[in-house]
Amino acid sequence: MIIEKRENGQLYSEATIKVQVGDIQVHTAAEGNGPVNALDNALRKALEGIYPALKKIKLIDFKVRVIDGVDGTGAQVRVLIESRDDHTSWGTVGVSPNIIEASWIALVDSLEYGLLYRNLPELEETKIVLEQLKGTRS
Repeated sequence: MIIEKRENGQLYSEATIKVQVGDIQVHTAAEGNGPVNALDNALRKALEGIYPALKKIKLIDFKVRVIDGVDGTGAQVRVLIESRDDHTSWGTVGVSPNIIEASWIALVDSLEYGLLYRNLPELEETKIVLEQLKGTRS
């Protein structure tokens, strides 16, 4: 994750990820209008060629809540993501003291649910890939 302020005063966010799908390893980066958008763009860039159904999954709401503000900026946060495809909508949650990690958890769970809900033929491979992605959070 790279976040920097450019000379023109605008913030620049870039996320780099590496995923493995079967024998294929994809290492890619993407920009976004913030770190979570950059993560979303990178994840989709890596996986949409393998799982085209991801193109139909849209993030429609993103909320961050501090669970207990006693620790200030080190407090646990809860990220709630609402997503939808052309059939239904669903919500996922990520919790961590790291807002990027909480966002990643909710984002990956959202895409996983969307793929599983669509009952893709690659169901077992999808589960393996997404579990590997969750493993990169720690």
